[in-house]
Amino acid sequence: MSGESELRNPDLGSLSAIPERKPLGHHVFENLKQAIVRGDFSPGNRLVESRIAEAMGISRTPVREAIHKLEREGLIQKLPRGGFSVSNLTREEIEETFGIRSVLESYAARLAALKHQQQELVPLEEKVEEFQYFLNRGEMEALLKINTEFHGLLYAMSRSPKLIKMINDLQDQIYRFRRIILKMETMAKMSNDDHRQMLSAMKKRDADRVETLVRQHILRGQKLVLRALESQVQEF
Repeated sequence: MSGESELRNPDLGSLSAIPERKPLGHHVFENLKQAIVRGDFSPGNRLVESRIAEAMGISRTPVREAIHKLEREGLIQKLPRGGFSVSNLTREEIEETFGIRSVLESYAARLAALKHQQQELVPLEEKVEEFQYFLNRGEMEALLKINTEFHGLLYAMSRSPKLIKMINDLQDQIYRFRRIILKMETMAKMSNDDHRQMLSAMKKRDADRVETLVRQHILRGQKLVLRALESQVQEF
């Protein structure tokens, strides 16, 4: 992180007003967290309590509480001269998250290949075609949601609630990584090609093949994210 003078302030337009009769602290935290995960607030953006409170139409107290919770989750970091900024991802964090994902998600895919009902493959096929449609149109932002839905549908077929919960607990980090991967057309195309191969192996109930494809798919993504980190392309 360079000097505080170089820190950028985020665009607060993505923050929404707080619904009435809801705990303020929870909504402020979720609002800020999703803004970071979606990339509305980029690494290095400085979070200013007063500006956030004004944008959301609330007092500074729940904003302060939310900021401290975000710090505990590692999404923001305290600055030497006061205040907070959105954290950069580290090599260690990237390797740890992708390593865990490669184990959990490949195992979920293996179970899915063994346990799925044939009709459950139809939504997967639809997601592959939907992804291709938006890729052909160059609408890269739409790919993020479709990709997430494809993987969610696939792992749901594992019939393992505990395993699915463990995967979902990593969703915020996964979403940040996918923003890097799917912004590149070549990587987006490769991602959907992988999905087609996964689907083909699922139809054959080839559990070994599906497990291998998912693991390779995830570890390829790790290499790309690490490359982005090393070249200081901070788009996550």
